[in-house]
Amino acid sequence: MKKSAWGLFVLVGTLWGIPYLFTKVAVDSETPVVLIVFLRVLLASLILIPIAHFRGVLIPALRHWKIILIYAVGEMVLPWFFIATGQKVIPSSTTALLIATVPIFASVFAYFYGDSTVWHGKRLVGMGAGFVGIFFLVGFDGVGEGSVTTQTIAVILLLASSVLYAGSVSMVNHKLPEVSGLAINALALLFATIIYLPTIFFVVPTPIPPADALLSIAVLGAICTALAFIIYFKVMAHFGPARASLSVYINTVVAVLLGVILLDERLTPTMMLGIPLVLIGSYLASRKPIATPA
Repeated sequence: MKKSAWGLFVLVGTLWGIPYLFTKVAVDSETPVVLIVFLRVLLASLILIPIAHFRGVLIPALRHWKIILIYAVGEMVLPWFFIATGQKVIPSSTTALLIATVPIFASVFAYFYGDSTVWHGKRLVGMGAGFVGIFFLVGFDGVGEGSVTTQTIAVILLLASSVLYAGSVSMVNHKLPEVSGLAINALALLFATIIYLPTIFFVVPTPIPPADALLSIAVLGAICTALAFIIYFKVMAHFGPARASLSVYINTVVAVLLGVILLDERLTPTMMLGIPLVLIGSYLASRKPIATPA
């Protein structure tokens, strides 16, 4: 494997680790969540739609618009709203760790698409370890600001985002295996923009977001979404979908480090116990056993 391929692998993991930082900056500026998400998907779609069209993959993908619309809702419209809402009270580092449970939920969805290896011993251990890790992350001294009820709702929203991510990707991988991933995500971003457009009228007029919020939203749309998707599909071409998905462990580490270093977020002893359990659990849950010759 070329060093450049590994460089792209690390890069995409990093690009998907920094959204939590910039989302936290944006929501802390009191910018409405729907405006944050709308501007993110609008900017990303303006970048990816022309690229997908230029490569000749956009129009063929339109035949599958119904499935892509469902994917857009489950991969972007709902989870990005849930995550930004949850980050009003939950630190960015904890958010990233809760989203790192995606491989665990993906294993459950894989079962419904015919993967019986989900119930293999190591994968079950991984699921169990991951859920114990979640308990350590959120079950003791609280995970953020506000009342216990507020924090609980935020955690539910974040875990729901993880489930939606896992289910949406599993659906597309099963139903549209031959369709360009770039085209799917370009169209999904366009659909997400159209869905969010009417909501803007409920938050306008609103004060112009401060410069740091606008910069954060620009980075979220152009870098963490559009550029990250482009690079991710290059990584998939080199490593395959299964190994490419392991970049989730890089982005989790990046998100935790950025939260602690730049946002002064606190790492508690229980979090230190939960972090390895979630990461190791997600890894084991996503690993298929090696088939033995008959």
